[in-house]
Amino acid sequence: MSADRINLLRTKVFDKSKWMQLPRDVVIGHDVIEQIPAVCEDLALGDSVLIVSGGRTRDVAGKRVEALLSGSYDIATFAAGEGGPLETIRKAEAAAATAGFVIGVGGGRIIDMAKIASYNTDRHFISIPTAASHDGIASSRASVPTAEGNVSLAAEPPIAVVADTAVIASAPHRLLASGCADIIANYTAILDWELSHRLRGEPLSEYALTLSRMTAEILFKNADLIKPHSEESAWLVTKALVSSGVAMSIAGSSRPGSGGEHKFSHALEQLAPGKGLHGEKCGIGAIITMYLHGGDWEGIRDSLKTIGAPTTPAEIGVDDETAVAALLAARTIRPERFTILDMGLTEESARDLVKMLYRE
Repeated sequence: MSADRINLLRTKVFDKSKWMQLPRDVVIGHDVIEQIPAVCEDLALGDSVLIVSGGRTRDVAGKRVEALLSGSYDIATFAAGEGGPLETIRKAEAAAATAGFVIGVGGGRIIDMAKIASYNTDRHFISIPTAASHDGIASSRASVPTAEGNVSLAAEPPIAVVADTAVIASAPHRLLASGCADIIANYTAILDWELSHRLRGEPLSEYALTLSRMTAEILFKNADLIKPHSEESAWLVTKALVSSGVAMSIAGSSRPGSGGEHKFSHALEQLAPGKGLHGEKCGIGAIITMYLHGGDWEGIRDSLKTIGAPTTPAEIGVDDETAVAALLAARTIRPERFTILDMGLTEESARDLVKMLYRE
């Protein structure tokens, strides 16, 4: 056999190798924050740790984590201040550079900051959420607010998640409802992914897609179980958020949990900054993107209502014209990510849809 033939055969060797980073330890339940020393010992990440928290979340759980690890590790702390997010992240990175690993204790903003600081300093990261407000607690992406709106950045996925349901259940119910909305919106995210696969040939992971769909179904079908300040509810939602984060790690992108509804959310953040939580806006966006896909948009709306999440722009202080503008602007957000909102929606159609689907 000629050398050219051998080289040709070599180029055709089957190779779908992929590097997936998944949490090694996931601990969810009542008072599991007490297990953080055992988790750190199991992972053997080093002798020093940076604990990142916010002012309030340090009181809620950060100080307890410090006390539990005191005596076994050299502990440094970093509290998010009043500066801009990018400046704060740079300071967190400087603090992380001298630590063996990083622990984030807080809500979505704190977890995302710790993830980015870990990623940029090549440190392992442990996620300790104090609220279940979005699926960032276990994903490899982080959302950072900028002058142009939120941007999604690559970040360090957690090597461990320690989610104390007693802490999470004590947070405002609005945060839990927002996390539910973020997960239920996976329904439309995977429809957009399939659409892009059919029309643009975008690679698709059936495993990640199936896991994302199953995760959305858990909350969609059990919306009546989501109650304020219930540890059972906190446990159910946190499991779903971790599962969604794992689906993203399997896919190697945020595709399993981010489609047109997320582009709508980011457009709203640009046009009406500070109006509504991330998950709330994704849930509102999912109603209209599901309608455009020809799916059960009323089922999504009813599930969100049952959970206590908003279902109209007005409920988060956004008027109809701004919602229309966000639908039209969504195509400019991450234009490489093809979704149903990139299919030529006109201003007149968008206005009619908002009037019909978001009426009280």
